[in-house]
Amino acid sequence: MKNIDNPSEKIIIALDGMDKKNVFNLLETIPEIIWVKVGLELFVNEGPDVLSILRDKGKKIFLDLKFHDIPTTVARACFAASKTGAEFISLHTCAGIKALKMANEAAYEGAAKNNLKPPKLLGITILTSWTRESFAGDLLINQSIDQRVMHLAEVASKSGLGGCVCSPKEVKLLREVYPETFELVTPGIRSLGSDINDQSRVSDASEALKMGASRLVIGRAITQSNDPAYMFKSFCDKVVI
Repeated sequence: MKNIDNPSEKIIIALDGMDKKNVFNLLETIPEIIWVKVGLELFVNEGPDVLSILRDKGKKIFLDLKFHDIPTTVARACFAASKTGAEFISLHTCAGIKALKMANEAAYEGAAKNNLKPPKLLGITILTSWTRESFAGDLLINQSIDQRVMHLAEVASKSGLGGCVCSPKEVKLLREVYPETFELVTPGIRSLGSDINDQSRVSDASEALKMGASRLVIGRAITQSNDPAYMFKSFCDKVVI
């Protein structure tokens, strides 16, 4: 293993459960943060203006709104989202190949309209809250989670997406198939022995990266700790390949 030149590049801080004031305080406390994830909570509470503010502060943005609708609606949403300057935008892979291809084309068009670099669209595979039991019981899907994730990642790849979002438990399987240029972004990162909250398929940061994760999404383990700056540094110290 060797140290990564800039460990902060591998960590995306999830700003879930925070308001604008909390976000600004966090960024002042940890200026080393490079990537932030803006999800549904923050986006709905503060509106799209928060993205402009984060960009002005020099942060890279993962806009995690998980679009899922008919193809035209998904494409129009990605067109609008791409004009915000976000580097990553998420959408549900199960929207289907037609929707994903249209969304990808729309994202390029939207970014070009504002003279921006096009974002990478990331296909959501299976949320980290799902277990094998709930997957079968709630959705009546008898396929294993591994099998379904592999299939949805293939759909994302065939559609021209820049990568997918998966739990750390599926990263190794996917990385054996897809090159480093195909982003594998993994939520569900926890310190060993910590509370997993509402996520089920979780892993330690260093283990996820060894398995082939491109970037790690870490939220409450840092943002709700007693010492966020210390926790951020401790995760950076674990970022090795």
